[in-house]
Parts: sequence; structure tokens; C-alpha cells
Amino acid sequence: MWRGLAEKYGLKADYFGGHSLGEFTALVAAGVMPFADTVQIVRTRGKLMQEAVAVGVGSMAAVISDGIDVAALKTALADLSLDVANINSANQVVISGQAAALPEAEKRCKELFAAPKTCRFVQLNVSAPFHSRFMEKIEAPFAETLRKFSPSFNGANASRVTSNYSGSFHAADIDAVIGNLVSQLSHSVLWRENMQTLAAVAFQVYEIGPGRPLRDFFKTVGVACESITSLTTAEKALAKA
Repeated sequence: MWRGLAEKYGLKADYFGGHSLGEFTALVAAGVMPFADTVQIVRTRGKLMQEAVAVGVGSMAAVISDGIDVAALKTALADLSLDVANINSANQVVISGQAAALPEAEKRCKELFAAPKTCRFVQLNVSAPFHSRFMEKIEAPFAETLRKFSPSFNGANASRVTSNYSGSFHAADIDAVIGNLVSQLSHSVLWRENMQTLAAVAFQVYEIGPGRPLRDFFKTVGVACESITSLTTAEKALAKA
């Protein structure tokens, strides 16, 4: 879709960001990774993630409450086989790990974020515990996959793309990009930090792609984000700029 917008409207972007798998989309859009190679990379990534844990063993859940204290949440869940997978905003954090531990995690979260706050705990319909310790075993083979395709990467453009792992922009260095993408598998997606990094340099933020999963997250950091869900909706969104 980004290529279509660029060709039809001459749209240009200075910086890019993407959430989880979307980080690869951002790297393609920024010209860091070729599209065809990235299709093979993300296919391998998905296959490795599915093979990392037997079906039904792992799961994920969203914790939704006002002003979540991530450090306190980690402490509350420290003895469970669960990790903080996504820090999406000040009000939403996703945890990931052993499915059997989620009922106890829900109990603890609702105790931790008790009145006057409220807490919603929503188990997600996912096939594996992404961005958790259970993905550590696939880091080496995924790194090998990235290195195989790395001769086609353009490291100079990487500094225009935010890293889910670090929360800041990638360095203009292919080895560093590979390291961040590998670490992303088993570590938290620092999306709140990604948004803050983009907000510090961006005049206008657009969310491009089907659906609008990130627009409301940007609102939590005080950034207006226009969603472009198709080429037919692009003119209306771009007219607001």
C-alpha cells in the first residue's frame, strides 16, 4: 500500500515505525530490506515461532488499566512463566508465556490495579507466546536467516526506522539491525517508546494498512494519527494534513 501511495500521490516519509511483525513492513517501506527477501524472512520467522512451543502451551493476554506501572506488573508476575510482551501505551500492556499461568496472572493483575482503578484482562486468540522467553530458542536460527539475506539490505536507511527492541531508531548498521530484530523475538515490544521517538521528529503521523490498531495508542502520547486503510481513503486522510 505504501508503494501505491508514493506512486499515486508522491507521498514521502521521513521516518517509519511498525509494531512487532510490522517492524519488517517499516523496514521495507524505508528501503532497508527488499520486499521479496522480506517475504521469505517473515515466513521463516513465523514458522520458527510456531515450532518453538507446542500448540496450547503458550498464550498471551492484554492488561488494560489507567497508568499501568510496568515495573510493578513485572514484580507481581515474577514467579510465573510470563513476560511483558508489548508495552503498547500507558494503559495497555500485553503479557505472554505459559497459558496455564494466565488465570493466576489475571487474579494478581486485578488485585494490583484495584479501585479506584479498574482492570480488564483479555486473553488473546494467538497461536504462540510471542515476545517471551519461550522464543529464545529460535534466536540463533533466525539470526542465520537474516544474515543470509543481509547482502541485499541497505543499512544507510535503517536510522529512519524505530526499533521495537530498543525503543529508539535503528543504527545505520546492518549487524545492529539484525541484532535488534533477533532480540525482538523474546523481548518486549517497546511500542510506547517507539511512538515517543517518532513524535519527537514527526510533523504528521500516518498509519497505513488495513484496520486502525495503532491510532488510539498514538492518542495516549498526544499525537494525532491519520489512518489510511486503503488507496480509496487516502485522499481524505491526506487532505487533513
